[in-house]
Amino acid sequence: MDSQTKTEDCLGWAARDPSGVLSPYKFSRRPLGSDDVSIKITHCGVCYADVIWTRNKHGDSMYPLVPGHEIAGVVKEVGSNVCRFKVGDPVGVGTYVNSCRDCEYCNDGVEVHCVKGSVLTFNGIDEDGTVTKGGYSSYIVVHERYCFRIPGNYPLASAAPLLCAGITVYAPMMRHNMNHSGKSLGVIGLGGLGHMAVKFGKAFGLHVTVFSTSISKKEEALNLLGADKFVVASNQEQLKGLSKSLDFIVDTASGDHPFDPYMSLLKISGVYVLVGFPTEVKFSPASLNLGMRIVSGSITGGTKVTQEMIDFCAAHNIYPQIEVIPIQYANEALERLIKRDVKYRFVIDIENTLK
Repeated sequence: MDSQTKTEDCLGWAARDPSGVLSPYKFSRRPLGSDDVSIKITHCGVCYADVIWTRNKHGDSMYPLVPGHEIAGVVKEVGSNVCRFKVGDPVGVGTYVNSCRDCEYCNDGVEVHCVKGSVLTFNGIDEDGTVTKGGYSSYIVVHERYCFRIPGNYPLASAAPLLCAGITVYAPMMRHNMNHSGKSLGVIGLGGLGHMAVKFGKAFGLHVTVFSTSISKKEEALNLLGADKFVVASNQEQLKGLSKSLDFIVDTASGDHPFDPYMSLLKISGVYVLVGFPTEVKFSPASLNLGMRIVSGSITGGTKVTQEMIDFCAAHNIYPQIEVIPIQYANEALERLIKRDVKYRFVIDIENTLK
């Protein structure tokens, strides 16, 4: 270990039980290792994963649980072997903080698919055997491989949601070559992930159609986010009118919904990417086979594509639509997130409100 000084107390907000209620909590981070970066957290995005694990929806939550995996901040200390970062650099941390670093996926820079399992940023088991704690906290210690450079001209509050919401849609869009101007993209659901898919689609030069169950989102979809068309998902006539018109669909909806009507909107050999988690995926084999269509799943992304996305956003002035909140509002924010009452991502101002 590099750091000979006593590990300072870390202040965070944690859930103590499946009620998910967050309150102040003091704990210690692991000592700084030779390959580690210690980051003063300035901002943390609020993701639905925070709801899932604070409330033990998967039955594996380890309390006290400090959520948050859309982290942005500033380097405050580096280990002796660290060469990519220096004190004062703006950096980000996403959904995982470690992996085996030896399997074929780690070697290809897609550590999120590590054969031995990537270590989640919170509610995972760290290399020292302790439970990882996330970004609703004052600082974090992370191996430099899992830290990302944030360009100096890019606001840290805007950078935070890129580390989960942004990369979750950017990674499969790049994998399936959606960055071809003139093609057509459908985006199902207009929340944290969906609004980023729209922004990337427009930056790629695509004709973007938004499908949403909420007519109230029409004006913002068209005028704020720049979508070309808005369709109310329940309007069967509108859907039929778009038959075989889309090259790609990115489905960000986690609520249960039929798949066949959307599959019919894809052109021959069109690509349907699912990034949401409905309780089941069900469609007719004919929807797939008769149109030579491709259905693909995705989660977040590896370190290589994540850094690429951050740089792309900075170069093309792409910023998430955010509502900055104090840490004291975190419980209300999670309740509003459940009700889908956010446009389009909460970001906690850790630096100025976590005291």
